[in-house]
Amino acid sequence: MNKMKLTLSAALFAATLPLLQGCFPIVAGGVAAGVMSAHDRRLTGVQTDDETAEWKANAAIPAQFKDKSHVNFTAFNQRMLITGEVPSEEAKNIIGEQTLKVDRVQTIYNELVVAPASSLSSRSTDAYITSKIKARLVDSNQLSANHVKVVTENGTAHLMGIVNEREAKVAVNISRTTDGVRKVVNVMEIIPETETRRIDSRLTGGSSSAPAKAAPVEKR
Repeated sequence: MNKMKLTLSAALFAATLPLLQGCFPIVAGGVAAGVMSAHDRRLTGVQTDDETAEWKANAAIPAQFKDKSHVNFTAFNQRMLITGEVPSEEAKNIIGEQTLKVDRVQTIYNELVVAPASSLSSRSTDAYITSKIKARLVDSNQLSANHVKVVTENGTAHLMGIVNEREAKVAVNISRTTDGVRKVVNVMEIIPETETRRIDSRLTGGSSSAPAKAAPVEKR
């Protein structure tokens, strides 16, 4: 029961964090970023490049579309996910083309939809769904939640990260069975398990442990 309360509390905090960041961006943001960076499978330089690319992509949105659009840019290992709502197919295509021109962006996933900009309540619900997925990833004890980036837009969970096939299946299954998720879009980068072990060993100074194995199932 205590574990359930803690998990729910963490989920609720994560859901409201976007609304609170303006109050303490340096302390909360800095600590969280430091922890995440230490367990990120991307090289530190790539992490910085991704953050810069997100800022540049946002700045490149044509002025005529900004007021009627809600666009999110999420970069991971030089792959850019574009989510949100735009007023027309023209806006979607132009924003995609502009994003592809951003330095250090090799691939884009243009998941923009033509629709009115989402409401604050809808975005809060999406943030809560994301927090539930992350909490379930932690509770599964089958992969590090830091290796999967979750972006939820209007009930669609987009998954990014550098993972092996086993981890990808776990992340997809957890996401698709989380309450409130209407669809899962998998844009994770899949690499061999030997490679993820090598990377994790580098991050932990050689103390990486073997991934948890699922218990066997007997049919009666």
